[in-house]
Amino acid sequence: MARLRGRDSDMTQGRIWRHLVQFAIPMAIGLLFQQLYNTVDTLVVGNFVSKEAQAAVGSTGSIINTVVGFCAGLATGASVIISQRYGAHDDEGLRKAVHTTIAVTFLLSVLATAAGLLIIDPMLAFMETPADVWDEAREYLTIYFWGISGILFYNMGSGILRAVGDSRRPLLFLIFSALLNTVLDLFFVLVLGMKVDGVAWATILAQIISAAAILIALTREPSAYGLRWRELRIDRTSLSGILRIGLPSSIQSAITAFSNVFVQSYINAFGSACMAGYSIYSKLDAFVLIPVQALAMSSTTMVGQNWGAGQKKRARESVTSAMVLSLISTAVLGVGALLAARQLIGLFSPEPEVVSYGVRFIQIVTPFYLAICFNQIYAGALRGIGDATAPTVIMLCSFVVFRQIYLFVTKQMNLGFVAVALAYPMGWILCSVLLTIRYRRSRLFEKTPEQRPEAAEKQ
Repeated sequence: MARLRGRDSDMTQGRIWRHLVQFAIPMAIGLLFQQLYNTVDTLVVGNFVSKEAQAAVGSTGSIINTVVGFCAGLATGASVIISQRYGAHDDEGLRKAVHTTIAVTFLLSVLATAAGLLIIDPMLAFMETPADVWDEAREYLTIYFWGISGILFYNMGSGILRAVGDSRRPLLFLIFSALLNTVLDLFFVLVLGMKVDGVAWATILAQIISAAAILIALTREPSAYGLRWRELRIDRTSLSGILRIGLPSSIQSAITAFSNVFVQSYINAFGSACMAGYSIYSKLDAFVLIPVQALAMSSTTMVGQNWGAGQKKRARESVTSAMVLSLISTAVLGVGALLAARQLIGLFSPEPEVVSYGVRFIQIVTPFYLAICFNQIYAGALRGIGDATAPTVIMLCSFVVFRQIYLFVTKQMNLGFVAVALAYPMGWILCSVLLTIRYRRSRLFEKTPEQRPEAAEKQ
């Protein structure tokens, strides 16, 4: 079967760490540029509009992620099914999975647009958004949800390419669109005098272009995972597999993002300066965590391919290697963020109160970043073998149930800003402990009949 053309990658052979690094680096660069979308928006409005506009753009992330996160979970399910069929050399199954994925994305785009537009006012009210931020937050969200199909098609299309080991083409498309977003941000705000509406239009136009590039690349791809529009239909078996793996992840992502709306409401209570400071911190936080996210996705693909090829030991070794690499990279970036906290926050806002809040968030939360490595890598590994339910349940319990109980208690006890800032780290730690236990008890560690003691005795 003609497979490798210098773009896709068979991870069932060769050096593990090299596959992980070669796959993760382009993905990390891609995540870096993906973060530039909303980060540039925050930076531009913070320096050239107002702290209220900065708070408006930054505080909408949890609302957007509630919708996008649900769809991204299905992209994870599709990626796992595609990587397993690719590893098993099942070309027919691979074709059906790819076309089912694209067909489902069309349906999701319609539903996500409608749902997003309907939840704007209720969600802003639920977050107790201050009056001086409300109108601009509403305007940003309305424009964003009208163009949300761009990010859905990009995520699904790039997930297809990454599932077969091709992380380079999605990266190139993303770099171009992220740079375009930056140019459009500056043009709309500085030249045309637009405000929040300008950065919103810049974002969705850039996302739509990246989605178009992905679809063109898949259409021109001659391999089994290429897109043939006349074959676009939903295959029941493929859809069942995507939903079995992706739906739990979708529910977990959406509910976790929705739970962040609760957290945002606690932040909002401290005023627009705290909202802006938290917004800036969250952007820097996302940059620090890029390596572990890239390695987790790399590990998922590698585990999926090796699991599909029946190579359990190699799959386990890839998880261990990904964990070591993620711990080292996260520690280095975390220390850098702590040392340069004030300078980094100052890039986004000239206002002392905003800078003060942002620095405090970094100082309180950053020391706990290493805990994230365990829950991300182990969750990715479990999804790679098709066990999506356990990570979903554990993350929901840790990031939603536990975190909301924690925040409720801190509010009742009037423990203040520091206690609220620690809501995320406490959830990370609990999640990491539970996922470590689950991973060690997963099918990756089940002994084959030849390895069991009774088999050895018979010999």
